[in-house]
Amino acid sequence: MSDVSSSAKGRCRCGRVEFEVHARPLVTMACHCTGCQRMSSSAFSLSALFPGEAFSVTRGEPVIGGLHGATRHFFCDYCMSWLFTRPEGVGDFVNVRSTMFENAADYRPFIETFTKEKLAWASTGATHSFDGFPPEDRFPALLSEYASLSE
Repeated sequence: MSDVSSSAKGRCRCGRVEFEVHARPLVTMACHCTGCQRMSSSAFSLSALFPGEAFSVTRGEPVIGGLHGATRHFFCDYCMSWLFTRPEGVGDFVNVRSTMFENAADYRPFIETFTKEKLAWASTGATHSFDGFPPEDRFPALLSEYASLSE
């Protein structure tokens, strides 16, 4: 985790939408839920959670796709790359698809979620695994542990 920079740039596949973050992630994740499998056309989605104020779109206009409610998924309107999610009910945070970063290899998942929906052959190497989302009372310790790995 110590390889993750406090500043990073990313973009969609075609390059029409670009973004930046100016913070280290609070945590990195892999989600095995069937929704993420379908949205990513893969066995799981990879993401990194950032405070909202650390994230900005620097080029282009992402559009909402996938979920259109309180939790919103954002995509490039041209190549349809899934770029980031603004989750509901957790304050101002942005969950960025870590494979969109220029330094994507630095964002190894620390936790994996929805392993109850995991494809049997899929493996992430995450440190912590949860059948669904981690219990809310576990988040402070998980974030603290992840932060200590980045020091």
